[in-house]
Amino acid sequence: MVAILMQEKDTVVEDTLKEDVWESVKQFLDIGLHLGEGDNSINITIGLLLLLSIAFISTSFVLKWLRNLFVRKMEPDDKLKFISIFKFIKYVVYIIVVLLTVSAAGIDITILITASAALFVGLGLALQELFQDVIAGVFIILDKSLHVGDIIEVDDKVGRVFEIKLRTTRAITRDDKVIIIPNHKFISETIYNYTQNHKTTREAVMVGVAYGSDVTLVTTILEEVAQEQQGVLNSPKPFVLFEDFGDSALLFSLQFYINDSFGGPKIKSAMRYRIEAKFRENHIVIPFPQRDVHLFQQKPSS
Repeated sequence: MVAILMQEKDTVVEDTLKEDVWESVKQFLDIGLHLGEGDNSINITIGLLLLLSIAFISTSFVLKWLRNLFVRKMEPDDKLKFISIFKFIKYVVYIIVVLLTVSAAGIDITILITASAALFVGLGLALQELFQDVIAGVFIILDKSLHVGDIIEVDDKVGRVFEIKLRTTRAITRDDKVIIIPNHKFISETIYNYTQNHKTTREAVMVGVAYGSDVTLVTTILEEVAQEQQGVLNSPKPFVLFEDFGDSALLFSLQFYINDSFGGPKIKSAMRYRIEAKFRENHIVIPFPQRDVHLFQQKPSS
């Protein structure tokens, strides 16, 4: 009988200790900031912060595992593009996790959304262009409309793309300056991509010769210059166009193909040197604009 009483006493003491410990833990977790009353109350407690921390750590671990799972068999270029997109997805997932965690903790998230509606509207207007850049960056990476190494023309500047990020694209110009292009420009504006389909581009050098020049000889010289110039492709074959009868000259264009349009200005400059030298050797004149001015002197009235 005594043993039974002792056992019941131990059980009561154990239950009491458990209840006291659990109540102490609950009281500790409930410490925090309490705003409002009833259903409209918002409680930011130690328990909520711990729950958010656990949710963030767990989400980060799962996202990291998923990222490694997807990128392990990708090419280096595709891997960098996927990581850029994944960063954007990660931020969206974090926001969803926070909302779900807060909701699970008993806080009505509609109150938070309503209370911060003005802030969201202000941020949306202020960051509108940023969102456009990010969305455009996702499209660029997904549809592969732009690649590292492409040569593009933006705002009359030609550059070679060396980095594509989620918000901006960076290119180096022909004078070794870096141009930073917001990604929304690739959607909202017309951008010339010289190497979208292939690396070969057609270039032209314009020249005018004096009236009375042998146009057949001019054509032959221009074709020879193209054939002798390093960097000009033999196929497709260069050709000459008789463009027009100008005010002071017969206008020709030498059309040719190269596979490095980024270095096009140097090739054109070298060809102009050769054209000028060959024209002098063959006594072909490159004219300059001339005007006949007639002066009429008015006789003084008598």
